[in-house]
Amino acid sequence: MKIAEIFYSIQGEGVLAGVPSVFVRTSGCNLRCSWCDTPYTSWKPEGVEVSNDAILEEIARHPAQHVVITGGEPMLFAPAVPLTQALKQRGIHVTIETAGTVYQPVVCDLMSLSPKLSNSTPEGEWAERHEATRYKPEILKRLVSDYDYQLKFVVSTPADLDEIQTIVANLNADRSRVLLMPEGTTPEATRARAQWLAELCKRESFRYSPRLHVDIWGDKRGV
Repeated sequence: MKIAEIFYSIQGEGVLAGVPSVFVRTSGCNLRCSWCDTPYTSWKPEGVEVSNDAILEEIARHPAQHVVITGGEPMLFAPAVPLTQALKQRGIHVTIETAGTVYQPVVCDLMSLSPKLSNSTPEGEWAERHEATRYKPEILKRLVSDYDYQLKFVVSTPADLDEIQTIVANLNADRSRVLLMPEGTTPEATRARAQWLAELCKRESFRYSPRLHVDIWGDKRGV
């Protein structure tokens, strides 16, 4: 797989926020989100081809028992399947972070689904392709059925709620597994949305997700 970076940090988002984890960030994506916080894996993919054996060797250098396969879009790559199998054989907790537009029979403990809302659609030449690809309900339904999951939405404005409610209802998702996360790549940007988003979560019985890595390190790679 083409790998942009492998690093040891804490999980910044979702139900496992704060857990020390090794992140394996694949490079390459079928979407181009307007607010993408890892453009070096999508808009301008960087990285090198790395074998699964080399990935496993790098992971073993760190004491974490949690590994996050992220991107980009890791579900684009068939080698992710044997990699996750090997990690489970080693007793590692595996999270897959995906937009839910592609299916691969990976092995994981948590399927972290982040369906992209209309707030992600960019202007320009990628707009039509992104809009046609960003939401694949049949694939999402399969992933929700096959895995322990969380549904994590990037929220820009309160108006995003209607779209979120439609997706949650369509998937018949457990509302306790739905997390709303403020869009932003700086602590100032996430804090500006935090109060009204927290109130929205209270009203709708959704969970609020922090972005701890942004709060601690800001817009920085390898964290």
